[in-house]
Amino acid sequence: QVQLVESGGGLVQAGGSLRLSCAASGRTFSSYDLGWFRQAPGKEREFVAAITGSGGSTSYADSVKGRFTISRDNAKKTVYLQMNSLKPEDTAVYYCAAKPLGATMTSWGSWGRGTQVTVSS
Repeated sequence: QVQLVESGGGLVQAGGSLRLSCAASGRTFSSYDLGWFRQAPGKEREFVAAITGSGGSTSYADSVKGRFTISRDNAKKTVYLQMNSLKPEDTAVYYCAAKPLGATMTSWGSWGRGTQVTVSS
């Protein structure tokens, strides 16, 4: 199993950038696919981005494609989410999640506690 802790959230103006980090502990980090999700007040949690264990493949929600970039450093056991050209609608609590390498996208089993991102207009 793996434990996850997010950091890097904050307040930023529209058009600005933030870089979120998710530090992991536990068994071999590269044995897990990593993902980012977000939840805005009163809304359901939604998928943002995912990256495979080796970092060789990524996927993004249509709403963030071209603006956000997910990456990972297996040596540091950390996954990142670089967020550029932020919009007010990006405001949410962002969560890091992990699943067994190669498992389906419905198999996210480990979650962090989240970090708040607020984008002002």
